[in-house]
Amino acid sequence: MVEPGTRLLILDDDRDVACAAQMLLRRRHGAVATLDDPACLDALLADGVPDVVLLDLNFTPGRIDGAEGLAVLDRLRTLARPPAVIALTAYADVPLAVEALKRGAVDFITKPWDNARLAAAVDAALARRAAANVPGASALMGESAPLRDVKAMIAGVAPTEANVMVLGENGVGKELVARAIHQASRCAAGTFLAVDMGALPEATFESELFGHRKGAFTDAKSDRAGRFQAARGGTLFLDEIGNMPLSAQSKLLTALERREVTPIGADRPEPVDVRIVSATNLAEDRLFDPAVFRADLLFRLNTIVVRVPPLRARRDDIPALLHHYLSLYEGQYQRPVRELAPAALERLCAWEWPGNVRALRHACERAVILGDGAEYRYEDFGLAPAAPAPSPVRGDAAGDFKLGALERDTIAAALDKARGNISLAARMLGVSRAALYRKLGKHGI
Repeated sequence: MVEPGTRLLILDDDRDVACAAQMLLRRRHGAVATLDDPACLDALLADGVPDVVLLDLNFTPGRIDGAEGLAVLDRLRTLARPPAVIALTAYADVPLAVEALKRGAVDFITKPWDNARLAAAVDAALARRAAANVPGASALMGESAPLRDVKAMIAGVAPTEANVMVLGENGVGKELVARAIHQASRCAAGTFLAVDMGALPEATFESELFGHRKGAFTDAKSDRAGRFQAARGGTLFLDEIGNMPLSAQSKLLTALERREVTPIGADRPEPVDVRIVSATNLAEDRLFDPAVFRADLLFRLNTIVVRVPPLRARRDDIPALLHHYLSLYEGQYQRPVRELAPAALERLCAWEWPGNVRALRHACERAVILGDGAEYRYEDFGLAPAAPAPSPVRGDAAGDFKLGALERDTIAAALDKARGNISLAARMLGVSRAALYRKLGKHGI
C-alpha cells in the first residue's frame, strides 16, 4: 500500500537492492514504498500514484533484454498523472537506456549505483515533475505578443543544428521551450534527455556525462553510458548550466568543440551526434563574468539565445492559464467546476507572480483543494497582499516570530543573495532543490 505522503516507489525484484535504496532515500523523502513483483503494481496504484518510480528493467533471472521493465514503463505512462520514472539496470546497455528514455523515463541509473548520484537523480526528477510535468502543460500556453515572439524564434531555430541557450527566471517554462525546440527539430524522433547540471556531483561529472569503462575506478564494476551517448541522435538539454564549476566547464567545452567524448578508462574517443540546448536563470550579464562562466564555452552554447519573458510581462496570458490549471486540478481532484469571481481575476492579473507560471499553477492547485465557495475568490489562492521585500531574519516584535513568515523571509533572502539561482539557494538553506520548489509553491514566491 502507498502510504499518505509517499512520493517514491522502488520496483525491483532484488529485495536487498530495494532495501538499500529505501534506506538511503527515506532519510531525504520520508515514506518510500517498495515492490518486488510488477504483477502487484495495479493494486498498489489503486491506493495512490507516487511522484517518482525507480524501476528495474529486468525481473526474471537470466533476462537482460529489459522487456519486462519497459512494459511496466508503458503502463505507468498511461496514468492520468504519470510518475517520473528512473530506470534501474545492472546492464549498462546504451540501446536499452535510450529505449527507456524514448518511452518516457526521465533518467537511468546503473547498479551498483553511487549514493550521491542516486539521490541527485531523485531530487532532479521530483523538481522537474513539479516544475514542468503537469498534464496539459506540454505546450507553451498563451497568445500574448511576448510569447508569440518566443514561439516564432522556436519555429525559426528548431530546424537548424545551432546550439540554443534559453534564458529566463525560475518558473517561466525554460524546459518547455527546450522540448518545443526538440519536437520541431529534425531529431524529434530521437531522445530528449534533460540533465540538471546543478545536481551533478563534481566528483562524478565526467562519468555522468561521458560514461566510464569497467575497472576505470574502484566502483566501476561495469561499463556505463554517459548522457552524451544516451542522447545520441536526439537532444541533450543541459539545465541549470550556470551552476557548473569552472573546472567542469572546461571538460564540457572540449566535448563540444571536438564533438566527441572519451569515457573514463577508454583508450579512444567516441563521436557523438547530439543537439545541445542549455538553460539558466542567471542574469545574462553574469554569464559574461569570467569568474562565473567561461567565455569560450558561452560562445559555444549561445549561438541562438531565446529569452523567455516573465509572467508579469505577458499578463494577457494569465486568464487562459488560470482557466487551464483550475480545470486541470478540478478533474484531478474530482472537485466541482466553479467560475472565477471577476474581482479575483482582476487581482490575479495584477499580481506580480515572482514565481511565474510555476507559482500560478501551485496557487490554482491550492484554490481547487481549499476553496469552498460558489466561486473562486482571491483569498483561495493563498497569495499575500503584496510581495514582501527580502529582509534579514530577526524579530523586534512578537508578530515577527511567526514561523511561516520567518520561513518565507528566509527563503526570499536566500534567493536574493543567490540572485535567483535555485540550486545555490537550496544549498545555502540546507535543503534539496525539490524541497525548495515545494516551499516556493507553499509561500507563493
